[in-house]
Amino acid sequence: MAGPPILEVDELHAWYGESHVLHGMRFHVREGEVVTLLGRNGAGKSTTIKAVMGVVPKRSGSIRIRGVETIALPPHRIARLGIAWCPEERGIFASLSVLENLLLPPVVAEGGLSRAAVLSLFPNLAERLSSQGTKLSGGEQQMLAIARILRTGARLLLLDEPTEGLAPVIVQQIGRTIRKLKAEGFTILLVEQNFRFAARLADRHYIVEHGRVVDEIAASDIGPGQDRLVAHLAV
Repeated sequence: MAGPPILEVDELHAWYGESHVLHGMRFHVREGEVVTLLGRNGAGKSTTIKAVMGVVPKRSGSIRIRGVETIALPPHRIARLGIAWCPEERGIFASLSVLENLLLPPVVAEGGLSRAAVLSLFPNLAERLSSQGTKLSGGEQQMLAIARILRTGARLLLLDEPTEGLAPVIVQQIGRTIRKLKAEGFTILLVEQNFRFAARLADRHYIVEHGRVVDEIAASDIGPGQDRLVAHLAV
């Protein structure tokens, strides 16, 4: 059973320069849930994640994390509320080893996973600890990008397109990892193009179009809601 809202977004607007990208995003994520933002390319899903983390230059509206209003806070203050972001571009430091990448992010809260616990989730990385970031496959880089935020103590995870461009076997492994994290009490907001992947994991889906939420579909309604999904997501 999901707990109270841990992330509440209301009337969120965001701009890149003169470009108005988000037009009143409104959604919430309850503690212990996996929730997805679904939509076509350019709908504003990744910008929403960046706005929540405070890295969009101009934003307005309300973003509350555990009841704390963060719309005016800088990114480092937001992170210390126990939230972590795995960006679409992964951001692996190519010149550092797997172990150095893993240890680099600061601890923002108590309760982060130990190095042993992280490596048990991603056994591939345990065999590559001394390898440089440039030596990793795309799948290994994605595993490392997720693994390093688990050490920080953050319990609210924002995962932006974690399966993009990856082989099916790696996609399956990431899916298993997300299920394990949910079972351990993590809360996850997932931006994902692969609906088949997201449908097996998420409790609820928000459909995003033109920078706003236009529909919400619970996992239990995916059957009856299939036509709605096709209408929103079909190219």
